Amino acid sequence: MYPGTYAKETPDKAAAIDAVTGAVLSYRELDEQSAQLARYLMSVGLQRGDTLAINLENRLEFFVASWAALRSGLYLVTVNRFLPAHDVAYILCDSGAKAVITSGQLKDVASDLLPMLSDCPHRLMVEGEASGWSSYEDALARQSTSILDDERAGDHMPYSSGTTGKPKGIRRELLERNIADEPPFLDSFRAYGFDEDTVYLSPAPLYHAAPFSFTNRTHVFGGTVVMMPRFDALESLRLIEKYKVTHSQWVPTMFIRMLKLEDAERERYDLSSHQVAIHAAAPCPIEVKHRMIDWWGPLLQEYYAASERNGSTRITSEEWLKKPGSVGKAVLGNIRVCDDDGKELRPGEDGTVYFEREAVVFTYHNDPERTKEAQHPEYPNWSTMGDVGHLDEDGYLYLTDRKTFMIISGGVNIYPQMIEDALCMHPKVSDVAVIGVPNEDLGEEVKAIVQPTQGVPHDDTTRDELFAFSRKRLATYMIPRSIEFRNELPRLPTGKLYKKQLRAEFWP
Repeated sequence: MYPGTYAKETPDKAAAIDAVTGAVLSYRELDEQSAQLARYLMSVGLQRGDTLAINLENRLEFFVASWAALRSGLYLVTVNRFLPAHDVAYILCDSGAKAVITSGQLKDVASDLLPMLSDCPHRLMVEGEASGWSSYEDALARQSTSILDDERAGDHMPYSSGTTGKPKGIRRELLERNIADEPPFLDSFRAYGFDEDTVYLSPAPLYHAAPFSFTNRTHVFGGTVVMMPRFDALESLRLIEKYKVTHSQWVPTMFIRMLKLEDAERERYDLSSHQVAIHAAAPCPIEVKHRMIDWWGPLLQEYYAASERNGSTRITSEEWLKKPGSVGKAVLGNIRVCDDDGKELRPGEDGTVYFEREAVVFTYHNDPERTKEAQHPEYPNWSTMGDVGHLDEDGYLYLTDRKTFMIISGGVNIYPQMIEDALCMHPKVSDVAVIGVPNEDLGEEVKAIVQPTQGVPHDDTTRDELFAFSRKRLATYMIPRSIEFRNELPRLPTGKLYKKQLRAEFWP
């Protein structure tokens, strides 16, 4: 159950389609090209357990590179393609990547990255040229399409930032299974109805854990991925009709933008092929979900999970209509809600949400302290992502807050520390706090509250300077939407910034 299987059974079937260009990657091409890339990686010295990183926009080569790593026993690090060079370099160095693949579209980042890649000697660029980078196309052309003798499976090693903003790699032990064998957790995808007839619409960045997982499993089943380079509300509806999409995955802000289309636009396309609309990544406003179910019918299925794969919940539309606001019951692991001392709480009481598993299922690469922080103080096989919520009497989970002040804007996790670290380097900034404030469309937006240095005016000129500074140092989605000035920020005697006080000014 991998591309090689379907390259024999349905060689000309589309494994993936670029929704903008219409370009098709067939199962034969996916199998042959990923085998060529796997052979190249082995020829330059990579071995089972080594790491390949890919820093790519949404493009068909993303799937080739992914399967090349997975079929040759490598760890695959999918880098957030919006990050500036120094953040990309940190991930490559921390993961120990021995090879990296990027594209001509990210040529500027690649050039800035080069001096920081002394320990990553094998660098390929798709459709582009840059000093210090070799041609991806030439590397594949020199290799045979025959499969490797050893095709024990590799694994995805996503990077997920923590409360301090430093990215952390989620690493699991490699399983001793052949890539053609059934991977773990496949029943959860069968529960959504995935099979060889699945046409899966992916409107999100492929580097993220959820789109990566769902597109990968579509290929495991022999279905077709329709890949959008970026989300567009009306275009999404058109693609459902054009490609007879059966399955899709969204974040709530996408629902909001589709609901804001004119009635004539929302009714323009035939969505009758659509069977399952999966959503996660951020709490969905109750009113928004009601309206989506009214429009699309009971197709929505929500889950709560994390890149760590430590546990998950799921809820159907029918269940949700009876339990509005819930993210469902556990389908992987047992949910334990505990107070700050680790004592388990009763139904209806808010506390830290843990998932109990039979054993510890993940570690944070090179970060034993963070690994321990994610574990229950008494039971290391209970782990948490820092979310706060409660169970009801029937075992349904409701998320009510987060322990940290991570910002979720349009389904994207934004970590204030990274923005604060950038802004504090400006000579006119004495102190800075970054918080999430309400945004009707995105759920939250980034706000920076700045204490300027002595004598600096609190005016639009200073504000414009900080915006320009942010654009040079931060990924686009991290740039503050607004900047406010204060004479002094609320810091405790210990030096800790009292963000709760700041947030209370903006949140009801």
